[in-house]
Amino acid sequence: MKTYKIALIGLGSVGQGVLRVLADSKCQYPEKGAEFKLVAVTDSKGAAVHLNGLDPAAVLKQKRDGTLKRTPMTGMDVVKTVDYDILIEVTPTDAKTGEPGLSCITEALSRGKHVVTSNKGPVANKYRMLTELAKSKSVHFMFEATVGGAMPVFNLMRAPLAGNQIKGVKGIFNGTCNYILTRMIAEALPYDMVLSEAKELGYAEADPTYDVEGIDTALKIVILANAIFGMDVTLDDVSVQGISSVSLEALKLASDEGYVVKLIGEVKPNGDERILKVSPRLVPKTHPLAVQGTLNAALIETELAGDICIIGKGAGSVETASAILSDLLFIAGSGK
Repeated sequence: MKTYKIALIGLGSVGQGVLRVLADSKCQYPEKGAEFKLVAVTDSKGAAVHLNGLDPAAVLKQKRDGTLKRTPMTGMDVVKTVDYDILIEVTPTDAKTGEPGLSCITEALSRGKHVVTSNKGPVANKYRMLTELAKSKSVHFMFEATVGGAMPVFNLMRAPLAGNQIKGVKGIFNGTCNYILTRMIAEALPYDMVLSEAKELGYAEADPTYDVEGIDTALKIVILANAIFGMDVTLDDVSVQGISSVSLEALKLASDEGYVVKLIGEVKPNGDERILKVSPRLVPKTHPLAVQGTLNAALIETELAGDICIIGKGAGSVETASAILSDLLFIAGSGK
């Protein structure tokens, strides 16, 4: 089997999910003729580096119990100096600048290393630059985990839908908002109360602005627009309205008429009248996008196959890590 050396930047929820996935398989994937060797991990406190390989299960345990031994290296130090084949970059998203992930990804690609990321910021801000850099270095830049978590959005279009012209994509791309809207109408609770509940359950961040104001969904729409339709757009090009102004009364009125309210992100080329939009919209209760709880859903409009809907978990440590693993195995399968 071919061995791929991996450097993991970020040990938050997603990074720990990656460790768990690698530990469960013992880093062995014989169906792809590949094995992965974890040579470096970093978080805000430093880095653990071992060129003969780190045990993902041990690193995960030590991270959780506070015994992980680190050297005073930053993520960028690791990206610049360590010998690895694939960089997994899973640091938190900065919607405006894409940093620090953007600089780490750029440096890794410049070194001729493959990159897999779940970080929306760099992909939304500098998609064209990063993909062109990867192409010039004959390496892969993969980002399945940036849109829809475990849902195989880009992988679906890469292979099963190859040859189909994609005419548009719309869907629910934020589990926090979907949970809040679902819970409000199911229990007849006001927005503020459900938002507090979502924070307690870990479905919403302490500062939920990115989620509830539609920014997180808008970032995903930018990524879809650029990656699928070849646009060159940014967050500023998306019309964005969140759910903070959606009242319980509005949800009840919609329900009485056979509808649910969902935060829908949509991208459609449409020539000069292209659609780049995020807003609460009425969805018939029987529609495929009327999913409940924290689920995500995407409706892909194709030229030959008609409408195809995929539904899955849009967040979660292991769920997002599953998308990262699919990218790792794609790289392994490519033979590069």
